[in-house]
Amino acid sequence: MKCVICRGDDITLKVVEEEFRVGSDVVLVPVEVLVCASCGERYYDRKTMRSLEDTEEKLKRKEIPLDAVGRVLQPSSG
Repeated sequence: MKCVICRGDDITLKVVEEEFRVGSDVVLVPVEVLVCASCGERYYDRKTMRSLEDTEEKLKRKEIPLDAVGRVLQPSSG
């Protein structure tokens, strides 16, 4: 398989994190996909896409318990 973006041929299975926004929070969901080592293009199969869509819906309905792993800070306006 060659990458459709850079035509590289070093495409391997990797665990990456997909980002979902829930209100002002960001939820990172690990998923295993093919990734081009040259340009980073990701390739998702149908099963993975359905799983991500299901995860997004469950997050919206607050059906998945979440653990806080950090915090985001910004300069105060004052």
